[in-house]
Amino acid sequence: MGAQCGTTISDSAPSGKARAEATVPLRRVLGLVEVTAGGVGIIIGAGIYVLLGAATAQAGSLVWIAFLGAAVLSLLTGLSYAELSSMFPSAAGEYEYTRHALPEWLAFVIGWTMILGLVVAAATVSIGFARYVGYFVDVDVRVASLALLVIVAVVAMLGIKHSARLTVALSAVQVGGLVLVAAIGFPHVGDVDLFSGPGFGGVLAAAALVFFAFIGFDEVITLAEETRDPSRTVPRALLLALGLSTALYAAVAIAAVSVLGAGPLAASPRPLADVMAHVLGERGATVVAAIAVLTTTNTTLLALTAASRVTYGMAKAGAIPEPFGIVHPGRQTPVRAIVAVTGVAITFASLGDFAMIAAVTDFAVYVVFLAVNATVIILRRTHPHAPRPFAVRGALRGIPILPLLGFASVVLMMTQLDPLAIAVGTAASAIGLGAGWLWRSRA
Repeated sequence: MGAQCGTTISDSAPSGKARAEATVPLRRVLGLVEVTAGGVGIIIGAGIYVLLGAATAQAGSLVWIAFLGAAVLSLLTGLSYAELSSMFPSAAGEYEYTRHALPEWLAFVIGWTMILGLVVAAATVSIGFARYVGYFVDVDVRVASLALLVIVAVVAMLGIKHSARLTVALSAVQVGGLVLVAAIGFPHVGDVDLFSGPGFGGVLAAAALVFFAFIGFDEVITLAEETRDPSRTVPRALLLALGLSTALYAAVAIAAVSVLGAGPLAASPRPLADVMAHVLGERGATVVAAIAVLTTTNTTLLALTAASRVTYGMAKAGAIPEPFGIVHPGRQTPVRAIVAVTGVAITFASLGDFAMIAAVTDFAVYVVFLAVNATVIILRRTHPHAPRPFAVRGALRGIPILPLLGFASVVLMMTQLDPLAIAVGTAASAIGLGAGWLWRSRA
């Protein structure tokens, strides 16, 4: 397996050309609270504001069970991330994980796909931000989205401490908004039968839909080189963020169904605003729009930060041009990587085609999730005695059961992908493969 995989667990960078390792390191200042806040902040994006009505149309009053089902599917892959992040606490994330189990060229494609997915996610969310800002002021969507990308890039360059403080504050607002919705609905719990609905098929379809509301739990791994005691802190933060988000989502779903009823909720284009309007009147829409502006700001910042860290990690390992692995000596941030990913995000956002750029994110997430689960399974067979500060329990003849179920669940979710997502994502991966080949041939 060693000849095929390119490196082993004990190897360092895959190439002696990785001179970027001699640069200033990232600053280790993050603790459990900051990393968990980052996870919660990127999970609780605009998805819950958009998907709740559509999911209720599928599952009826059982929509809250659909959120729990999607959380279980996310947890299966989340456990695989937790194990690998404890073994390889690297900013390169999925690239670093997969290069120990898969051929180097395939690991490169995974890293490339992850960067691209994060960048287009930032572009997509910035467009959502612009549309919410339009609720308060008349502004061109492209102008507002590009302005946000530039602003969050500047914040990211200032240093991880500044970014973390802003993330904690904005995440608190995000959580507070959902807690407010749950509190509004609490007195109405019992008004609607929460166990009536179309049955298992509807719940499964809704779970596949709201699975996208959980995407992002994995991005805490990119903060590993800026986290104190990352082998212990990152896995805990990842699972905590996923658990907190699940509790909030389920509570909001129960509250919304209880206040509006399944039918009106399914028909609502702005379900959370309608729930708040039940108590706050017309001010409810204003409150939701304000929270959404802050939510999309936080998600954009976190996505760009994660993309820059993966870029930095891959450059430091010699997989992409070395300048992207250089860290600013004063700020201790990968400024060139931040500028690069922001430039690409601005390009995508300027296209203004929300559906097309979102399709790339969908595809990227599923491909990377497949690779992560496969890596855990392979390493359990090829390196069974490697140190694993966090290990997923339960195995049959050396094969870990939960990562195997995680792999199967991702395959199941992929059947729900739009053909556009598959086509655009495949083309993007092929471009990445070609770019990697050119870089290696010139290096």
